[in-house]
Amino acid sequence: QVQLVESGGGLVQAGGSLRLSCAASGRTFSRYIMAWFRQAPGKEREFVASISTGGGVTDYADSVKGRLTISRDVAKNTVYLQMNSLKPEDTAVYYCAAKAGGLVRRPSLYEYWGQGTQVTVSS
Repeated sequence: QVQLVESGGGLVQAGGSLRLSCAASGRTFSRYIMAWFRQAPGKEREFVASISTGGGVTDYADSVKGRLTISRDVAKNTVYLQMNSLKPEDTAVYYCAAKAGGLVRRPSLYEYWGQGTQVTVSS
């Protein structure tokens, strides 16, 4: 079992930055692929970024490439999402997720989820 707790969300103006954190507890953090998803009101949950167990391989949705960066600190059992050049369309609840196996984008394949943190970008 893995417990995930997100933090770092908030209200920011367009062009600003935020850093989300996801603290993991439970089974060995380093064994899991970690990912961020987001869900805006009235929309389906969508993939944002994922990172391999060792941190050497990452995957990003086209909409966030070059602006958002995923990273992980194994010593701290934490995964981060650095968000720069934020746009109003980035407004959503952001979720951290974990799974065993390879990098994938489908939400249903992730085993563990956090409760989410709200990010609001004003224009």
